[in-house]
Amino acid sequence: MEVINRNSVAAFLGPDGATIRELAASRNSSARKQSLAEATIPVGGTVTEHFHRTTEEFYYILSGTGLMKIEGEEREVGPGDTVVIVPGQHHKITNNGRIPLVLLACCSPEWTAGDNILVE
Repeated sequence: MEVINRNSVAAFLGPDGATIRELAASRNSSARKQSLAEATIPVGGTVTEHFHRTTEEFYYILSGTGLMKIEGEEREVGPGDTVVIVPGQHHKITNNGRIPLVLLACCSPEWTAGDNILVE
């Protein structure tokens, strides 16, 4: 049985200022077909608009609120919301609240830097 505790995973600062913890991926677990990361976006912070050629991604909002933009359509999201992002869709999220925005990002196949294409 493999159990990875969030607090045992080192956090790193992403290029947009988001704090990322890669909870499970081939780089740190026996997972091979997907990855799971926690992202914390500071108040006023924005993830740079990007897309993935092959990766399907889900955002699950744990706390805070955000403005989600996919292919030009915008919608406010908050705790309990799941956002489905299919390959090729340009997307970004902005923390529009008063507390850090914390979300889980699940990717299949797993997230890789080479499949993360910035458009801004």
